[in-house]
Amino acid sequence: MTESGNIAAPASTPSFSIWDVARIAGVSHQTVSRVINGKPNVRESTRAHVLRTIDELGFIPSRTAQALAGGPVRSVTVLTVDTALYGCAAALRGIEEAARAAGFTVAISVLEPDSARSRQDVIERLGDPGRAAIVIAFEAAGVRALAALPADYPVVGLVERPDDAADADGARLSKVWIDDRGAAAHATRYLLGLGHKTVHYLSIPSSTTHQTQRARGWRDALHEADRTVPEQLDAGWTPRSGYLAARRLLADRTVTAILCGNDDVALGVLRAARETGRRVPEELSVVGFDDAPQSAYLSPALTTVRLDFEGLGRAGFRLLHRLLDPQNAPEPGLWAEPELIVRESSGPYRRPKTRPSQTATVTLDGS
Repeated sequence: MTESGNIAAPASTPSFSIWDVARIAGVSHQTVSRVINGKPNVRESTRAHVLRTIDELGFIPSRTAQALAGGPVRSVTVLTVDTALYGCAAALRGIEEAARAAGFTVAISVLEPDSARSRQDVIERLGDPGRAAIVIAFEAAGVRALAALPADYPVVGLVERPDDAADADGARLSKVWIDDRGAAAHATRYLLGLGHKTVHYLSIPSSTTHQTQRARGWRDALHEADRTVPEQLDAGWTPRSGYLAARRLLADRTVTAILCGNDDVALGVLRAARETGRRVPEELSVVGFDDAPQSAYLSPALTTVRLDFEGLGRAGFRLLHRLLDPQNAPEPGLWAEPELIVRESSGPYRRPKTRPSQTATVTLDGS
């Protein structure tokens, strides 16, 4: 007892089960399950009594208890190609965070690049027919998986921005995306604004065609400014692929600005610039995409486009939740617009210095 005569709260809250609720309320555990899961075949007076008992006990239904009592375990399967890629990993964090808050479990099925060619293959990955799914379709295998799922399945896709307004309007019911194209155009205009005559682009693989939305945005800005559009170079996803592409590109000393398809590619470009004697940003400006965590700590720190992949993942799950429970699920909400983060790897254009040509005399014996 406390000094005021009230009973002191116990050190920890007792843990009640669905059977405890049923016993105290004087009903069957099946009735409690029907109330918890919002089933209609319960008298309103009984429903009110069970809900009052649940509230008084502070009972929180667990997913396990719901399953044991015959209620559904709410779950979603996420299909993605590579959980190591920053965009995919960040989107997964957002999905998991929103799903956990809504009481859903999350399963992950990793698609091999050559997989998911048949509808049956994709359906089998979901475990149960009609199970809810989110497809991270930032690349080709994800796009194929999203297209393979039946139209009556509850599915949401995280995708590249659709090409045109008609496609965008038709896709809003089941897809969410970030405006990569507009963001790439903005980054390209930024580099042109620094005085660079043109901007070269090292592309990541596209999910649909030979051009990503980021590549389209880069071209848009160059065309608008009436500048030369250099050949697009495919640079893969990794620092090594970016490094190899940049080694070839930087042999041309008139190249002064490079936009990269992601920050990993940009990391490879910075290494290639160092090895080829190109000072960044004095002789070469480099801009990445995504704002991965390491980008602020490179030397020089990387100028990059920040994309809210976690916010996109949260919105994707909430859209799926609305498909499953339109009456009770919250609105999907918004995610942050792309933002250009200016750091140390970009700077004003400076005319490339001409370097004296080096000649060598080679004898017939190779000496």
